[in-house]
Amino acid sequence: MKKTFKLRDLDCANCAAKMEDAIQKLDGVHSATISFMTQKLTLDADDARYDDILKQAVKACKKVEPDCTIVLR
Repeated sequence: MKKTFKLRDLDCANCAAKMEDAIQKLDGVHSATISFMTQKLTLDADDARYDDILKQAVKACKKVEPDCTIVLR
């Protein structure tokens, strides 16, 4: 499953790259892309575990940049 999420308070491109790298290392993630310019995360991961993987992605982002949040709608 592939979905795109808006990011709030992403302050630097370097942090975006670190967050993208951390998410890509999560088990079950096929691909993850973070665009600093558009402030968006595109996550492609296993359908059956998508919600769990998304929660792990949120935690990974918080470790890199505590102020940044993924808008889950």
